Amino acid sequence: MSIPPAVELRALRKNFGKTEIIRGADLKVNAGERVAIIGPNGAGKSTLFNLISGRLAPSGGEVLLHGQRIDGLKPFDINRRGLARSFQVSNLFVGLSAFENIRCAVLWSLGYRYAFWKFLADLRDANERADEVLRLIGLAKRREVLAANLTYAEQRALEIGITIAGGASVVLLDEPTAGMSRSETTRFIQLIREVTVGKTLLTVEHDMGVVFGLADRIAVLVYGEVIAFDTPDAVRADARVQEAYLGSPLAAH
Repeated sequence: MSIPPAVELRALRKNFGKTEIIRGADLKVNAGERVAIIGPNGAGKSTLFNLISGRLAPSGGEVLLHGQRIDGLKPFDINRRGLARSFQVSNLFVGLSAFENIRCAVLWSLGYRYAFWKFLADLRDANERADEVLRLIGLAKRREVLAANLTYAEQRALEIGITIAGGASVVLLDEPTAGMSRSETTRFIQLIREVTVGKTLLTVEHDMGVVFGLADRIAVLVYGEVIAFDTPDAVRADARVQEAYLGSPLAAH
């Protein structure tokens, strides 16, 4: 029996009124792949992520996670089925420490629900898992620092830590290196590679250096349609992609 794709889009559509943003997008992402979704401004990349993660309901078509339809489910239901995402803007509990932010993210996956008689400090498995994630993202020494007092790059690393802390098998990262310096970006690419080992990664990214340095395959979205989905070298040589990106940074790579 063949293994279904980790993520599959079938004739996915999204309309806002009479405006069609996603126009019959098809995509199959295999388990363990790292896939970058690129496209000109206004191509529908963020809308596509919102459809996959449940923030938006599609106007038509299907979204499947490991062969099971998830379109129409609430984001928390999709997350509990093994898909997690980060956002363009850091979404942290700024008044909590780095450790506390990660611990909040691991509780549900370990089976904990709200109970007023339980002290978080006593939850050994949650605390150990949180420390493990902090070591993985390089923030072990910043464990007790409030999220508000971390550097921008550290906040983005913490965001990724929160995304992976629950053990999701599919991770969506929305412009993870936006606003970073070149040296920060280089380190962050390596961090993403390390924390997504054995996971399926979809990322929206404008920095073509990040795209070509990270992705196994690249999906090119133009006017709401996937016009190419192939290896970085094949996508770079695709005439349709060159036309879509004429004069853009892609032409320089």
